[in-house]
Formats: sequence, C-alpha cells, structure tokens
Amino acid sequence: MRAKPPLGDCRILIIGAGPAGLGVAHRLRQLGFGNYLLAEAASHPGGLSSSFTDSLGFTWDVGGHILFSHYPYFDRLMDSLLGNEWLSHRREAWIWLKERFVPYPFQHNIRYLPEADMQECFDGLRHAQSGSHAEPENFEEWILASFGEGIARHFLLPYNAKVWAYPARALSFRWIAERVAEIDLKRLACNIREARDDRDWGPNNTFRFPRKGGTGEIWRRLAASLPPGNMAYGKRAERLDSGSQTVSFEDGSHEQYDLLVSTAPLDWLIQNSDLGHLAGAAAELKHSSTNVVGIGLKGSPPSHLLEKCWIYFPEPEIPFYRATVFSNYSPFNVPDPSAFWSLMLEVAESPAKSVEPERLVDSVVAGLLAARLIVSPSEIVDVWTYRAKYGYPTPSLGRDAALGVIHTQLEELGIFGRGRFGGWKYEVSNQDHCLMQGVELVDRLATGTEETTFRIPARVAEPAHQDGR
Repeated sequence: MRAKPPLGDCRILIIGAGPAGLGVAHRLRQLGFGNYLLAEAASHPGGLSSSFTDSLGFTWDVGGHILFSHYPYFDRLMDSLLGNEWLSHRREAWIWLKERFVPYPFQHNIRYLPEADMQECFDGLRHAQSGSHAEPENFEEWILASFGEGIARHFLLPYNAKVWAYPARALSFRWIAERVAEIDLKRLACNIREARDDRDWGPNNTFRFPRKGGTGEIWRRLAASLPPGNMAYGKRAERLDSGSQTVSFEDGSHEQYDLLVSTAPLDWLIQNSDLGHLAGAAAELKHSSTNVVGIGLKGSPPSHLLEKCWIYFPEPEIPFYRATVFSNYSPFNVPDPSAFWSLMLEVAESPAKSVEPERLVDSVVAGLLAARLIVSPSEIVDVWTYRAKYGYPTPSLGRDAALGVIHTQLEELGIFGRGRFGGWKYEVSNQDHCLMQGVELVDRLATGTEETTFRIPARVAEPAHQDGR
C-alpha cells in the first residue's frame, strides 16, 4: 500500500467539474488548501447537471433535474449561490397509463385504473403482504414480493424496463433502501373507498429550481467562486499512469499528483490506464445512455399540463420514459412565456435496448401525439437533442462485488473515484449526493471523519420517485 502524505503536503488533481468535482474544490478552498487543479474536458462546468440555451432562446437541462436535499451543508451552499433567485414548486408527478393520468406514486393511487385492473393490483398487494417470501435474487423478484403481480405487471416491471434499459431480473435490488414508496394496505383501501388522492410521499414533494439559466446555473455560480488559477477547461484526460502518478491530457500536457480524485466513469478510467488487473471487475459495471429531446412549442400548455411537473410512461408504445413540462419549472426556460412553452423527453438506451438516432425525434413526436401532450406537430417551433453516453450507472447484479475490488485497490494507489460515475453508486448520485461525496472525501482526507454518503449510502439515500431520479 502506497503511503499517503498529509493533505497539506499533497498536490491534488481533480478530474471533472460536475457536482462532485466542484464539491472537492469548494471544500478544499474552504479549508484554505490551494495546491490543486480541477481539469474539465468541456468548456463549462456542470457535467450531467449542465444546461444549454439554444439558438432560439430555449433553455434545456440534461434530463429532468430537480433540487432537494437533506444536507444542511448543501442547502446553505445553494442559498449562498443563488440567494433569492430560486423558484419553489410543489411536485406534480403523474403516470400516463391506459389512456389516463394517474397520480404518482402509482401504488397509492390505483383507484384511477379501470375497475378490474384496480382490483387485480389491490388483490396482488394483499397477497404479497399476507405471506412470507424467500430472499429475492434480483429486482424483479423484489418487486413481485413487495407489490404483487398486478402492480408489477401494470406499472413497475414495464416502467423499470424502460427507465433502466435493462430487464429488472438483470438488476440488483440492494440499492433501493427506502427509495420506492411502500404501501399501507388499510390506507390504500381508504383511498379507494373515499376516492382520495395520495400524492405527497417522499422528500421531493416540494423542490426548487433556478429562476434563470436552468440547473446548470447552480454549478456555473459555484465554479465562478473558485480561484481561476485552479480551474482548467477544455482539458480532457486521456490516460492515467498510476505508477508515476501522472495523468496525460489530449492537449499533450501532463499533470502529476499525490492524490487523484476522479469523477470520470470508472470503466473508462481503468480502460485508459495501467490498471489492467482491474479490467475484469470493470467489465461488471453496466450503465445506460440518456437521449434528451427538447421540444419548444408555440402558445401555452394545454389545461391538463398547466400544473404538471413531470409524467412517467410505462407503456412500450411511448418511446420516452419521462416527460418534463420544462417551461413550468421557470418562465425563463422559454424565450417568451406568453408565446411559448416546452417539453423535455428522456429515452434510455443500453446494449439491451437500442435506439435508432435517425428515428428518435420522429418517434418522440409520435409519442407526444399518442399521449395527448400535443395536438399537432404544427405546434413545434424548436427541437433540441442531446445524448449523454453515460446517463445512469446501473445497479447490476455484479456491481457491488466489482466496486468493492475496484475502490479498495484504487485507494491504495491514492486514487478516489467519486460522483455519479466515479463512484458508480446510483443510490447516491443525485446532485446533493454527488457534491457531498466530494465534500466528505476532503473532510476524511483532512481530518479522518467518516464519508457517510459514499461509504454508507443507506443512511442518506432518501426516498425518491419510482425511478429514483
């Protein structure tokens, strides 16, 4: 094991200026430590939390991001960065299923289904709760044991196949903690009997969003607060030599380090390094890609979308798994809120679920018509597309064992993988989690305190919506 110098004597190299990398740099600056370089391949900070304003003045995120947290440190930082430039929203999340909108969470609002389907879901849940079950071996078995055949068949299995782009039987269930709403059967029966909605489960039943600039504005502000001399944009890492503690970049430059914090995808880091002995473990890591399609529209949202935030789509006929009414998040997400509105759609892709790029937009528009989100293609005035090759890390069956090997051996070499893909732990890959992974790593290196978020995800993996995103 390589001896690590005290933090005060270290040269620290940070790869990636997303929330995790910026969290590292911010905490180092707070502690008065200046011997670091943050290298970012793009021309801007933010990573997967970046935002873009297109040539027609529509602002887009890389997916339907919202901001909520249970970290006082994170909340104070967000307050300091944007002050009164936040907009607060009550979550209006829905599911489009069987030609109707069903409030989220689905399992609390099955009364919206046709009578026979509602009864199937209720009876399946009652059966699931009345008996004992063997320890599930995968996510599909966990869903069936927890919610029963009806809820699984109508929503959870088809939806998860779309959002993960892998079948549920290929996924582990151990990432879940409390991230999926479980059900009080008596409460559900009361909801059905009294025709009552049940929509406030989870910590993100309220959330906030920047008034201007999209989600990326948060991270532009944080990056701007850091010393410019410690930031390098357009600096794409090309290869890691752990033996000489050197990272080579595409521009021909090289940077040596004592400690390396990498938010680059773990499998990429290992493939482009002298760490061939970890290739087998890295091959166990799966991920999905995210195709984002932004649709700018003339006029105003139809009445049934005026209050909605996002909608889930489990049925395979609709190509996207989620639609965000993005103009509802901020009027500044469109060039003129009196004349335009916007929708943002997400389509998952993986080796198990392909996407035809040349048909993507046409299939999305057809899905918008089928789901009654728009009436005619003539409403469309703008189309924006973005493909995140690395969208979400997949909690595959072999993930935990692989991560145990990889992170242990990397840290023995003074290399720390953190963030959504640097850590590869989906259950702690929200923006607040990722920033706090960076902050807590610095505190651990400086003072020896526990890295709760990265080391013990179940303590901080708050309940979220049914895809956890």
